[in-house]
Amino acid sequence: MRAEVRVTGIVQGVGFRPFVYRAAVRNGLVGYVRNRGDAGVEIVVEGGKGDVERFLEDVTERGPPLAQIHRLTTTYAEDRNEFVGFRILDSSDEVELSGSVVPADVSICDDCLRELRDPSDRRHGYFFITCTNCGPRYTAIERLPYDRPNTTMRDFPMCDPCLREYRDPSNRRFHAQTVACSRCGPRAYLMTSEGQPVECRDPIREAGRLLGEGRLVAVKGNGGFHVAAAATQDEPIGRLRRTKHRAQKPFAIMARDLEAVRSFAEVSPEEASLLTSRIRPIVLLRKSGEYYLSGLVSPGLHNVGVMLPYTGLHVMLFDGVPVPAYVMTSANPPSEPIVTENREALERLGPVVDYFLLHDRAIAQRCDDSVVRLHGDRPSIIRRSRGYAPQPVRLRLPAGRCALGVGAELNATSCVALGDRAFLSQHIGDVEELETLRFLRESIDHLTRLTNSRAEVVACDLHPGFNTTRLAQSLAEGLGCPVVPVQHHHAHIASLMAEHGIPEMVGIACDGFGYGPGGEAWGGEVLHCSREGFRRLGHLQEQPMAGGDLATRYPLRMAAGILHGAADIGEWLLSHSHRFPHGEREVETVLRQLERRSAPTTTSCGRVLDAVSALLGVCYERTYEGEPAMKLESAALGGRDTLNLAPQIRGRVIQTTCLVREVFDQRGKQPVADLACSAESYIARSLAQLAVEEARRECVAMIGISGGVAHNEYITLTIRKATEGAGLGFLVHEQVPPGDGGISLGQAIVASNLTK
Repeated sequence: MRAEVRVTGIVQGVGFRPFVYRAAVRNGLVGYVRNRGDAGVEIVVEGGKGDVERFLEDVTERGPPLAQIHRLTTTYAEDRNEFVGFRILDSSDEVELSGSVVPADVSICDDCLRELRDPSDRRHGYFFITCTNCGPRYTAIERLPYDRPNTTMRDFPMCDPCLREYRDPSNRRFHAQTVACSRCGPRAYLMTSEGQPVECRDPIREAGRLLGEGRLVAVKGNGGFHVAAAATQDEPIGRLRRTKHRAQKPFAIMARDLEAVRSFAEVSPEEASLLTSRIRPIVLLRKSGEYYLSGLVSPGLHNVGVMLPYTGLHVMLFDGVPVPAYVMTSANPPSEPIVTENREALERLGPVVDYFLLHDRAIAQRCDDSVVRLHGDRPSIIRRSRGYAPQPVRLRLPAGRCALGVGAELNATSCVALGDRAFLSQHIGDVEELETLRFLRESIDHLTRLTNSRAEVVACDLHPGFNTTRLAQSLAEGLGCPVVPVQHHHAHIASLMAEHGIPEMVGIACDGFGYGPGGEAWGGEVLHCSREGFRRLGHLQEQPMAGGDLATRYPLRMAAGILHGAADIGEWLLSHSHRFPHGEREVETVLRQLERRSAPTTTSCGRVLDAVSALLGVCYERTYEGEPAMKLESAALGGRDTLNLAPQIRGRVIQTTCLVREVFDQRGKQPVADLACSAESYIARSLAQLAVEEARRECVAMIGISGGVAHNEYITLTIRKATEGAGLGFLVHEQVPPGDGGISLGQAIVASNLTK
């Protein structure tokens, strides 16, 4: 019997061909396996019927751990007797199928870690130790098929020992495209901030020693540069904050190991599993009572973002240094993509750091670290990037046609929806600068090449002034296809529905800002969504934003707008004039604008949380996205809902002035933690009540929450409890971010299902 097999999915760069080779030999078959130019794999085997059937069962049920088979098609024929043995052939450039993709980067495996530590192993102490089961993938490949000449490893010809391993079917480096050693692979070296070489025998461990002494070191990883500093020392972190102009935004840290993490943070079994997974994301952990890292790591927050070493280089940085953790923050100027090239790093980071730890392997695709937190035992992805991208989200309800979503303006990603899969790019960032917009365009080109797809429709945000909107128009013109603008909060809920395969939902979409159909500033919405579209069922009360966008930066402006007319705020606001850049003169301007009722309005949930944060003295200025609300969440930790305000909903509008007025009246009389908790509780219970009422009215069984506010654990769990208590289902994101990083998926799904 002859079987001709086509396999699509994540089957290149994961040891699939070596696995197929061993399965074929074990079953006594002859033939070949080879990669294809569409990221799929082609297999031809000949042998006895029972042997072929056992082989196909092995392929479908016992594949390598990193492989994911999405589709396997088999055509049977008579033997041609053209093979002698079974071989792995050179890859084909043939392109026939769409929807396969290379895998995400994988953290160092236990086998490689043991070899790294074994003095008798020839890769002992070699920083770029990898095998079939670990190492860079997405950040190393430039084009398909996934073979060494198509990756940034083509510059490093294998030495004879590596080549023997590469050709040995019994070796775990059999056809591992990143195989290398200190004789033939990438080289690490240390330089000063002026670009002068530092002569030393062991540059990586020397960099670790310098970090322990309080120096700042730019470290080149698999997907870009980090700036590192000892996480226990105030001086280097303070210097880093000053030079990066990041006064308050939390820094991620990399800890030596799980034991070190437990010395300063609370770690649940689920969090430990995430930390040690092959993704190795940054996990937001609650600071423990014994927290001893510098207060400058995550000022004003109850949690800290922690990851474990995910490359040999990171592991070696801790050798011989009594430091439990390093700050490990992405090396990029504000609103610009992570730095990847050595020359660019020397030019742009030279004034920031003391030393550079470099290597000579090029980075094909920049990729930031992923960020995750847990709500109870459920993951909530904040940033989906290294370790996740570009692996697809499987769609239970297939896309109607191939669609490209370009994301919103902040925390952008792109997405290709194709059949029963949706491929999201890595985190791109805030597309306000030309450099980041260029990165988004490059990532779209790369993603469409890797998935062998051509969009039939391009989707973007409804906001006409976004850079992504203009990019979508340019892309659609080149493709000769239509552009579909998708309302921001509709995209949020569509993303959630796509992730869970739900055709209809009442969705709660809460965030900072989204452009409404009439140009309104939405941000606290209850929507009915289906594959046909959406309707707005209710929302938070419209509130004035004194000074427009200035109210998003200085939340006292937002508090003043909400309270104006409900309380005598003139004297109070003047007493806080030192919190305004221009003092009393600015306060008087704010009051005049509110008197004239000329301020724009918003239904944003984020802005209400900001106002409460300022009222309670938690945060007076937003220096990074979501700061006032995030610090309010931290302030509410351990608090109780002492106000216990009953939801006030008038004409399907949740009243928020009453909440802010009550907080204003009770400040100084009740603990900040209780008032912060009371504010979050009122918002959550009110949203849940409105959503439940509307779901029953619409005869819809499922409610979900999306948008940046869904990151707030207390609000999300409170809504879940109320919804499930009412006998309805409740869904949150688990595979894509609820914030704007998941918008591109929703955009693509909405556009793909519109009638052609």
